[in-house]
Amino acid sequence: MSLHRDNVLVIADTHIPFEHKNYLEFCVSIGRRVKCGKVVHIGDLVDNHSISYHEHDPNGLSPIDEIKEAKRRLSLWFKAFPKLFLCRGNHDRMVDRKGRTTGLPDNVFKPFRDIWELPLGWHDAFEFDIDGVRYFHGSGYSGDLAHMKAAQNSRQSSVIGHVHSLCACAYTASEKDCIFGMAVGSGIDRNKYAFAYEKIFPRKPIVSCGVVTDRGKYAQVFKMDM
Repeated sequence: MSLHRDNVLVIADTHIPFEHKNYLEFCVSIGRRVKCGKVVHIGDLVDNHSISYHEHDPNGLSPIDEIKEAKRRLSLWFKAFPKLFLCRGNHDRMVDRKGRTTGLPDNVFKPFRDIWELPLGWHDAFEFDIDGVRYFHGSGYSGDLAHMKAAQNSRQSSVIGHVHSLCACAYTASEKDCIFGMAVGSGIDRNKYAFAYEKIFPRKPIVSCGVVTDRGKYAQVFKMDM
């Protein structure tokens, strides 16, 4: 298969081990269809439900069992995408956040990539700039225009996740430039207990991903058939 090295597949929030069972296959198929040579995960790779600030389901997995199941699921993603740029999301930062809540310094915890045994081909950071497009999780943004606010505040084309119910792309132009904002939805299974807090929300998660092509010029979202 001939790849366009500049085409970027953008994977949405997976919240492993609570991702949709068909989401990995969907992302792989879109990457092949659009011939993507680069892959970005927009953040919230893992959920960390058992240690989160949301109410815990007493019938759910214990912290150690959730970690074991997440690592089992992650191995499939590592195999499918041996090279990837990972934007760390708010759920990915849960261990550090819990440490600060309890007053513990950073040096008593394992680094994020060591906890989850990320392969050498996975580069993790809070954000990446690829071909002039800013990729970051989107913590702090919400609402129908979150993706456009992110682009306008960044002063450049931007791609975010975080807002599970937002799958959209739009452009805005000035005398100087034309930029886009894209929100890539989510990759979660909303029926899993980790997302019980979302059941009262009127807008439901959209399972989708995004693609940026032509060296950052164009963007498109793809919704998974449910």
